[in-house]
Amino acid sequence: MTDEANSSSTRGEVLMVINKKVLVCCGTGIATSVQVANKLQRMLRDRGVAATMKECKTANVPAQVETFQPDAIVVTTAINPPDEGVKVYRGTPLLTGVGADELADQIADDLKALND
Repeated sequence: MTDEANSSSTRGEVLMVINKKVLVCCGTGIATSVQVANKLQRMLRDRGVAATMKECKTANVPAQVETFQPDAIVVTTAINPPDEGVKVYRGTPLLTGVGADELADQIADDLKALND
């Protein structure tokens, strides 16, 4: 791995940080979570974060947190936050487009901070 790959980056640069895991959940774990996961993955990549995404329905969040061990959770519906201390983000801006850049900036910054 080069020094460039290890360095932090700002929005718009192509440098990548260590791969992170993001769990994206919606009511059924089908269409909405897939749409949000795809959009967020592209937006994080633009901000220098490589992310492995996994979609699920809200009822499966506790089991997925245990097995997938995500670094962040993005939800489009209400959930009970897991006890494991994983940060949960409301993914509605990624559906509507209103505030999507700000949300992606926040998630990217928080994921990068996990490396510190």
